[in-house]
Amino acid sequence: MSGSGAGILYVWTWSSVAICLDLEQGYYMSGSGAGILYVWIMSSVTLCLDLEQGYYMSGSGAGILYVWIWSSVTICLCEFIRTCVEDVVPIATIKTFPNQKPWIDGSIRVKLKARTTAFNQGKVSGNMTEYKQCSYSLRKAIKQAKRQYRDKVESQFNGSDTRGMWQGLQSITDYRKKPSPVTDQDVLLPGRLNNFFARFEDNTVPLTRPATKTCGLSFTAAEVSKTFKRVNPRKAAGPDGIPSRALRACADQLAGVFTDIFNQSLYQSAVPTCFKRATIVPVPKKAKVTELNDYRPVALTSVIMKCFERLVKDHITSTLPDTLDPLQFAYRPNRSTDDAISTTLHTALTHLDKRNTYVRMLFIDYSSAFNTIVPSKLVIKLETLGLDPALCNWVLDFLTGRPQVVRVGNNISSPLILNTGAPQGCVLSPLLYSLFTHDCVATHASNSIIKFADDTTVVGLITNNDETAYREEVRALGVWCQENNLTLNVNKTKEMIVDFRKQQREHPPIHIDGTVVERVASFKFLGIHITDKLNWSTHTDSIVKKAQQRLFNLRRLKKFGLSPKALTNFYRCTIESILAGCITAWYGNCTALNRKALQRVVRSAQRITGGKLPALQDTYTTRCHRKAIKIIKDINHPSHCLFTPLSSRRRGQYRCIKAGTERLKNSFYLKAIRLLNSHH
Repeated sequence: MSGSGAGILYVWTWSSVAICLDLEQGYYMSGSGAGILYVWIMSSVTLCLDLEQGYYMSGSGAGILYVWIWSSVTICLCEFIRTCVEDVVPIATIKTFPNQKPWIDGSIRVKLKARTTAFNQGKVSGNMTEYKQCSYSLRKAIKQAKRQYRDKVESQFNGSDTRGMWQGLQSITDYRKKPSPVTDQDVLLPGRLNNFFARFEDNTVPLTRPATKTCGLSFTAAEVSKTFKRVNPRKAAGPDGIPSRALRACADQLAGVFTDIFNQSLYQSAVPTCFKRATIVPVPKKAKVTELNDYRPVALTSVIMKCFERLVKDHITSTLPDTLDPLQFAYRPNRSTDDAISTTLHTALTHLDKRNTYVRMLFIDYSSAFNTIVPSKLVIKLETLGLDPALCNWVLDFLTGRPQVVRVGNNISSPLILNTGAPQGCVLSPLLYSLFTHDCVATHASNSIIKFADDTTVVGLITNNDETAYREEVRALGVWCQENNLTLNVNKTKEMIVDFRKQQREHPPIHIDGTVVERVASFKFLGIHITDKLNWSTHTDSIVKKAQQRLFNLRRLKKFGLSPKALTNFYRCTIESILAGCITAWYGNCTALNRKALQRVVRSAQRITGGKLPALQDTYTTRCHRKAIKIIKDINHPSHCLFTPLSSRRRGQYRCIKAGTERLKNSFYLKAIRLLNSHH
């Protein structure tokens, strides 16, 4: 919305857009029949290109084959689609106010104005009778409007319109208001941000790769159409201005021509420049911004290119071995932060069960990890993984020669051409980053490097105070980062030492690039607070405080008159999701005091909703059993080997893991095995 509260409302008449884009339709009649509006068919678009950039040759009597510069075709086609949308989509200007509730309509605003007028007249005349009548009428109208809005939200719940219902609940409670966009009036800020985001571009030369055989990958119109129809219509348009709603509504009309463009792109191992453009919208990382590094560079890219990336991503994923980088828990099926945390804790607890041992955990922080990917090094790694060299060249072209601008409010920076990094917001970027770092693995058996996207943790298992292997691992990781252009942020990198020995010695600190890594007693690891005592009081105190704040919103919904079903749904989405986040990893080792504090929140919510809510102990047991079943079925899961079946005479039973301490005995994997055995 603009500064004064005025905004633009797009009224989408997609039947008209589809008519414009129908490849078989040459024209359509205007509304009143007063004239005819001629719209180019797609073959006409290609004929209207600048033919000086291409040539044509006659075929063998079958017709004329046009050989054109397909990049120019793509630009012309995108402009054509955007023009069609602009021509047929009416625009209306409306005024909105941040404190305006959705049940406040025109009739209530009329009554509100009447009450204000009556009050002013009453102060002059001394007779407030009309004011009281207007006030009563306004209160009655507001109650009626609230009742109708409540019924609307209830009907959305019964009709499975979860998005509409959730938006209604948010409006009632003012839950999680959208953060205000960056509207700094400094016209130089976009340029400074653009240069800052491109700071890793220094001394980087794009790799010119030798020509290879053409890529054997191609897509069908049906696949492209299916991908277009899966587009989220609420996503913002990219620099090409083509809205996702248009792409989804006109998927059948657009699939054919874009199939040709996608396949031609793969054939030539090149991506049209208009598909590589990115508009960076800086998002503040925290409430008060003090430096340029406090902005996160979120890229708006072409929705069409996102669909293209999704098709390529599915192909790349299908060709990769399932055993690749087993300790990378992000962007993979049947993997989550639960698994990463449980694996880290089990590795530490199993080692601490032995004599004269302790564990050092190094929580690595990278500076703008996605922005530092070197495409030339990435494609070499992709080839070693067995990807088609022509497809590797396509990835190289996708990541190089990318025009980028930064937009802050109405101010836009001048463009920069980038040849390093992967934009945050592209479909392929997370996968490419995980493949880029797949060779970042531990070199010593006593160490583990556990990754979740760019969150990297080095777990060093120390025995008899011998830290040689751990320190060598940290040094090797620093060398690997230098070779792969990743920058370690030593100021945000933390180390935690878990040592339960009665006679402890002073632990010398770790140095990275000559800087001492700070040692901490507690660290927020993938959403949970882990301490050097491996107890969960800090974590439970944090989530209880957060959940109690959400109870206020639940009470507001109760006061609004929503049904117990809707209240329960809100509880499960906003409160239980906090209490039970990664519950399988930590709940087993909670103290009785911690569990009482957690259950107290559940009981408070139960009194508000008026219905029975599941106890956290039951939620924990259910999720442990369910996750164990998934791990057993997934032979490539790094923890699959922990579930060892017993002899055939005891089918369904699994070998228990020996534990010398209650900490290990109550951890997830041992608890899961006991649960599985108790069900048989």
